Amino acid sequence: ALRGYMTKYDCSSADLNPIGAISKTDLKRMLYFLGKKKYPVLEEIAAAPPTAELRPNSGEEDEEHSQLDEEEMGMTYDELSWFGRLRKLSSCGPVTMYLHLCQKWTLSKREIAKKVQRFFHYYSINRHKLCTLTPSYHAEGYSPDDNRFDLRPFLYNFRWTRQFAKMNELVEQAEQE
Repeated sequence: ALRGYMTKYDCSSADLNPIGAISKTDLKRMLYFLGKKKYPVLEEIAAAPPTAELRPNSGEEDEEHSQLDEEEMGMTYDELSWFGRLRKLSSCGPVTMYLHLCQKWTLSKREIAKKVQRFFHYYSINRHKLCTLTPSYHAEGYSPDDNRFDLRPFLYNFRWTRQFAKMNELVEQAEQE
C-alpha cells in the first residue's frame, strides 16, 4: 500500500484487514517464528516469493511465477520497510531519508539516491490509494494507514524537483571526494 503496488477498491475492499498495518518484513519474521514453534507450514508460506499473480504463466514447465512483486516494484520489501519507517516514524522527506540511508546501507550513494527517488515518485503518484485502505489492527507505531495517523497531504507534486536536485548534488559531491 505504501508504494501503491495495489489496485484501489480491490485489495482495499474489505471490512477489516488483520495484517494490513504490519510491514511485510515483520510479517515474514512472525511467520518464520510461528513456523519454528508450532506450525511448520508457515515457514513454507514465508519462504514463498511475494507475487500478485496477476499475469498467467507462459506455460514453461520450470516457471513458477510470471511476475514477482519486488522485481515489478523495483525495490525489495525490506527496502520498502526502511522507507516506510523513515517516512512515518522519523518524518523524513527525500533528502533526509537519503542522508539517513547513506549511513545505514552499503550501496553506493548513487544507488541509494535512485531508490529513494523511485520510492518518493511512486509514493506520491499513488498516495490517494492510501485514503481508501481497509481498517487494520495497529500493533506497532509504523503503519501505512494514513486515515488515522498521517495528516500529510495526499496530493503531491510527484517530481520533487528541489529535493531530487539536492539529492543529486549530494551524490555528485560524494563521488568527487
